[in-house]
Amino acid sequence: MAGVDHPPPPIRILIVGAGAVGLFYSSRLHQPQNNVFVSLVCRSNYKAIKANGVKLLTHTFGEYSYRPENTFHSVGEASKFIKFAPSTSRAWDYVVVTTKALPSSSNSVDSEANLIKPVVGPGTTIVLIQNGIGIERPYHDAFPDNILLSAVTVVSAEQTEHGVVRQNRWTRISIGPWMQGKGDEADGISKTREFCALLKAGGIKDAEEYEERELQFVRWHKIAINAAFNPSSVLSNGAPNSDMAADALLREHIVGIMNEILRLASAILQSPIPPKFATPEQIIQSTLRNTRQNFDNKTKPQSNNSKPSNNQQGESSRPSMWYDWAQGRPMELEVILGNVVREAKRVGIEVPRVQSMYALLCMAQRRRDEQVRRAKAKL
Repeated sequence: MAGVDHPPPPIRILIVGAGAVGLFYSSRLHQPQNNVFVSLVCRSNYKAIKANGVKLLTHTFGEYSYRPENTFHSVGEASKFIKFAPSTSRAWDYVVVTTKALPSSSNSVDSEANLIKPVVGPGTTIVLIQNGIGIERPYHDAFPDNILLSAVTVVSAEQTEHGVVRQNRWTRISIGPWMQGKGDEADGISKTREFCALLKAGGIKDAEEYEERELQFVRWHKIAINAAFNPSSVLSNGAPNSDMAADALLREHIVGIMNEILRLASAILQSPIPPKFATPEQIIQSTLRNTRQNFDNKTKPQSNNSKPSNNQQGESSRPSMWYDWAQGRPMELEVILGNVVREAKRVGIEVPRVQSMYALLCMAQRRRDEQVRRAKAKL
């Protein structure tokens, strides 16, 4: 009928990777009242979330729960769910990847990009919320006709049990396109703006828009911090961030790593690190200051249904890589250390501290995994 206004079509978002980060941001993106619907691809927590939804205990938004529109046990199952878009060529408006970036080898050229191929249609925008540098290239190569957004977050969150997430602090997420000369840059900027708007509508006030090159400065700065603290915690038998920042020898080591990576970033991006980014010395002081704040807040009342986090017990936080190592899981060595080493070799800059940690931890992980295989073979 002429003159009748039709409501805009719903926006449907698929989150691939239902860890703490994925669940936290999915809970803010899921806005049925605004015609925005989130579905999840889960692994070990599939049964719990399918049955009970997601519970969040947050510093920023309080305690709340939500049920995703759909909960899938695999990408394959999600690929079959197209009944909501029978007249279009795309199944999902956004596919958001929040898994750990674990390429199968240092020489892998397609890594995990193949995982999402069944759910990416011609109009799907891919969003990567992952640690590391060089994570975008495999997706760019696998999906040359899709818009790719790269995102860096500083949120501190943990999944205390299946389907229960505690956000300890921070919400900031920085997002920008990764076009590499492909397509119309304006399209990438438009999608960046749209995705940031969805996050802001869900209460993430510090969802930041960046142009492509600017976002890479954010990513390199974040990897300088990750590469300094995460591997060092593993090599120091689980030292918390504050202990490393307070110890004179480790502080020198950590500042040295950050300086190596920031010098490399300046060479690769052909520009000094913008002054708005914290220096290594400022990061050390911030680490010590945040730890004192955590300790001061340790007596706040807790939910009876969830165990307190390390931060809420008054302990300073340990990097996630330590927990991966301690629990026998693969570590993100390639995207946090290996890609830095390879980029340094490409441009002829030495990063001896980073290279040493990469070599030591690669060997340690191989030996650990081999010991596990031998133990299983004896059973």
